[in-house]
Amino acid sequence: MGEKKVSLPAKLINGGVAGLVGVTCVFPIDLAKTRLQNQQGVQVYKGMLDCLAKTIRSEGYFGCYRGAAVNLTLVTPEKAIKLAANDVFRQKLSKDGYLPLWGEILAGCGAGTCQVVVTTPMEMLKIQLQDAGRLAAQRSMPAPVQSPGSASSSVAPPPQAKSTPPQRPSATRITVKLLKTRGLAGLYRGAGATLMRDVPFSMIYFPLFANLNTLGRERTNMQAKAPFWQSFGAGCTAGSVAAVAVTPLDVIKTRLQTLQKGEGEDSYRGIIDCTRRIMMREGPSAFLKGATCRALVIAPLFGIAQGVYFLGGERLGLL
Repeated sequence: MGEKKVSLPAKLINGGVAGLVGVTCVFPIDLAKTRLQNQQGVQVYKGMLDCLAKTIRSEGYFGCYRGAAVNLTLVTPEKAIKLAANDVFRQKLSKDGYLPLWGEILAGCGAGTCQVVVTTPMEMLKIQLQDAGRLAAQRSMPAPVQSPGSASSSVAPPPQAKSTPPQRPSATRITVKLLKTRGLAGLYRGAGATLMRDVPFSMIYFPLFANLNTLGRERTNMQAKAPFWQSFGAGCTAGSVAAVAVTPLDVIKTRLQTLQKGEGEDSYRGIIDCTRRIMMREGPSAFLKGATCRALVIAPLFGIAQGVYFLGGERLGLL
């Protein structure tokens, strides 16, 4: 039986619900990814598990969900636009139910481009909130041990410095400050880097997902619905492959969008300057910081999203 047509509003609702479910499940790993990617000099965290353990110890369990409110608010339109736009582009580019590989890549490119209007401000605010805990932990670390005979005890940081931590940022405060000082463009800082990451991601993800989702089906029956487990597995696999592939671009985006820097950390003038400085000061391996976290975030996120999108399509197709 052929696949039922689902209206665009239904696809938007379906994609939004899919994004909400996925983000709720994997947000702590995304927080660890952001903090690991922003480490330059002082290594506060040794890895993902160490980051999560220290976050829970210093900020409590809900510290792992710092910035989640922003994500949960904006991920609905972001995922809705991404999934629905891809569907619309695929329908427009297909002929007689067949879509060539170039059409799949082009549809993914269109979906990635459309979502940036929501993704950029969402990521901008989320990164500031996620990274605040890392900066606080870095400030609370003891000063480097000085050489013998230099009276190191007299230059230790005063205890009162720890008792007066800076005010914890909020999404509202950051938004108001950016709009006052930089206008609307402030919320879209790093838009070029976001586009540079999301377009290649979608160009890899959607064609790979579509092909994995049709494995084992006859060419004459391509329009039939894949089972839930296949949509979930295809989303996980395609998501992890695409996530790791664009990790270097994600590192650049994260560094550019981070407003508050730790002691001795670089600020960047743009994508080229950021790429050059990371390569010179940290080496090529720095471009893969957080790659494991990204795979662990994106794989279940898109697996869940595609699974929920599938279930929603089944329900909505009957309305």
